[in-house]
Amino acid sequence: MSRRVRDPGFTFLTRRAAIVAATCIAACTRPSTPAPSAPVPNAIVAAGLRVSLGVLPGANFTATDAWRLVDRDGRVAAEGRAGDVVSLSSQGGTLTLGAPGGSRRELAGPVSLLAAKPEAILSVNQRRYRGNLSILAADSGVRIVNRVGVEAYLRGVVPRELGVRGAGDRAALEAQAVAARSYAVARLGNTSRAYDVTATTTDQVYGGVEAENTVADAAVAATEGLVLMFNGRVVSAPYHSTCGGTTAAPDEIWRSESAPYLQRVSDRIPGTDRYYCDIAPRFRWERSWRADSLTAVVERYLRSYAQVPPGPVGEVRRVDVDGETPSGRVAALWIETSSGRYRLRGNDIRYVLRSPSGELLNSTYFSPEVVSSSDGRLTRLTVRGRGYGHGVGMCQWGAVGRARAGQDFRTILRTYFPGTTVARAY
Repeated sequence: MSRRVRDPGFTFLTRRAAIVAATCIAACTRPSTPAPSAPVPNAIVAAGLRVSLGVLPGANFTATDAWRLVDRDGRVAAEGRAGDVVSLSSQGGTLTLGAPGGSRRELAGPVSLLAAKPEAILSVNQRRYRGNLSILAADSGVRIVNRVGVEAYLRGVVPRELGVRGAGDRAALEAQAVAARSYAVARLGNTSRAYDVTATTTDQVYGGVEAENTVADAAVAATEGLVLMFNGRVVSAPYHSTCGGTTAAPDEIWRSESAPYLQRVSDRIPGTDRYYCDIAPRFRWERSWRADSLTAVVERYLRSYAQVPPGPVGEVRRVDVDGETPSGRVAALWIETSSGRYRLRGNDIRYVLRSPSGELLNSTYFSPEVVSSSDGRLTRLTVRGRGYGHGVGMCQWGAVGRARAGQDFRTILRTYFPGTTVARAY
């Protein structure tokens, strides 16, 4: 959840991306949490959450019931029966309609796809969603926005963010539902853009109907309308996959002040040397780069997070840790190349020290080992670390471990967000 994260073109959520997110529990690249927001008016909640599904050159749309395509002036641009397909594309900012009969014409966007019955399912390139769809012309195609009720949205979020879990993990799913609902409610009614959240790890991973399952549905239903509150305001509750033993305060990771309800929390199981999240696949991890591969990733990503002069970044010569945060994470990292010496702070480190394939560094909870040649040149960098994600707020694998230890969702949330209360938002 770094403020430096940029939306990478709002890439449409593919099946592969959704599976990866579910497997990892949370990819944890969301922007840092804003200040608690005032209670959201019921009218805004009733209007639903606007979820950007991404931008495509074009897409096919259909529904399980009769449907209408309505332009911004309320005129019906096309209509069809259940299963009829309509296509929309865009070039140069103009929507082009491919109607069921095969005709094509331009439309003044945006347009909305509405089904005759509210329970009908709409499809975008055969991926299914509840609610309505809005289609807007974008520079590189059409932006597709799913307007959906918050509870229906959560049915497509909780399994993608926490993975497919069994009934024994019910309390963790309920805690995830409340945290995700808080994040969504805090962003309802965004007036600066045509959507409130994206369907990717920039906000919360949302898989629509394909993601739904009965265990997660039950957790969403059991916590309907419940959010985390602090001083009477909804908090945007951050979470991450694995804390590695202790969570972090926001100012350890992001360029933001800490909040009273986002404190460092130990995940140690009382009376043991184990942690609730040590069941996570990335509780401990290791990553290595040869000198050439390290130089390649630094050349590719460093400019986005440090002031680099024109020309090549140059060969990486040294990597040094510059301090440790109170939770034991790397506070900053110096990278020395043939062009200069650059300091990376907090979560920015994860965005530069990527794998050759582009995967972020798992966390900043690590220690480096540099191997140098006889002439002092770096030949290999190995980092050994713990945890996965930024480390702020709720540890998702810790929540799973706590649920299996018998803690209920309120206890889990109270632990990771001290000082908050669970209350009904609507």
